[in-house]
Amino acid sequence: MKKMRKGISVIGVPMWLGQTRFGANLGPDAIRAAGLVTRLKGLAYRVSDEGNIAVGTKAPYKRQDKTLKNLQPIVAASEKVAAKVSRTVAAGRFPLILGGDHSIAIGTLAGISRHYANLGVIWYDAHGDLNTPETTPSGNIHGMPLAASMGLGHPALTGIGGYVGKVKAENLVMIGIRDLDPGERLLIAERKIRVYTADDVSRLGIAQVIAETVDYLSARCDGVHLSFDLDGIDPLEVPGVGTPVAGGISYSDSLAALALLHRSGIITSAELVEVNPLLDREDRTVSAALALAGALFGEVADSEGICQPAAATPSVTASAAKR
Repeated sequence: MKKMRKGISVIGVPMWLGQTRFGANLGPDAIRAAGLVTRLKGLAYRVSDEGNIAVGTKAPYKRQDKTLKNLQPIVAASEKVAAKVSRTVAAGRFPLILGGDHSIAIGTLAGISRHYANLGVIWYDAHGDLNTPETTPSGNIHGMPLAASMGLGHPALTGIGGYVGKVKAENLVMIGIRDLDPGERLLIAERKIRVYTADDVSRLGIAQVIAETVDYLSARCDGVHLSFDLDGIDPLEVPGVGTPVAGGISYSDSLAALALLHRSGIITSAELVEVNPLLDREDRTVSAALALAGALFGEVADSEGICQPAAATPSVTASAAKR
């Protein structure tokens, strides 16, 4: 298992065409403006802000067919994301991708997975994102990235990066799930995907869920990508998301989850998605995204959920610190 790298590349993907609410494209710059780079540099990381990847963010395109909205611009953007992320991993840096809606994960995973024999994925989300053109109730591609990354769905999506099959079902852990479509439920059962619902987290405790996740993925994977959708958290605490679902994981538990993942040292790449500043209240969701990023890279939350720099970052190896 490769350890978390010292050098971080921040990559923005201002995409909103994977769903129907304008504003997710504003997420990357909102998180930056809140102080992301300064905060990470304060934790002694060498941070390079790579800016935003140019994607179509204007008026929605017409459906290419009855079950896929905005297919062509999303495919074009995904190829750009895959190429950029792949170069980042090849350079030995940690890619921290800022969304944008969750359709960006199609490109993210395509860029990362080619560098690992068995990439693990933690999918922290209210939704499964396992729909295909045959099962989708909406045609929104932000509900399909995980299925596409498993090689299921439209060939234009499954073939991003020039290959099919970025994620194996047995290398996937889903956390916070509470809103699944029938086709997604069937796929989870058929592929025996490991799922911790929001109710499971409440029953078991976040520490046990993360410990089991780390043990499970460490035993089979040579790298782990964290795909963190802010709607995994209860919308009463983080309202600025496009598809809120009641009854989510608490903000404090989510901070604890990322702090525990930092200590485990297994995370080799990450993305934060579905922050919509236009739907936010008092910048609560943007602030949450900033704190979550801090926790992932070694800040310690106090009793009020405010993160402070840790005394040390034991998950970073000495060799990585020299990069």
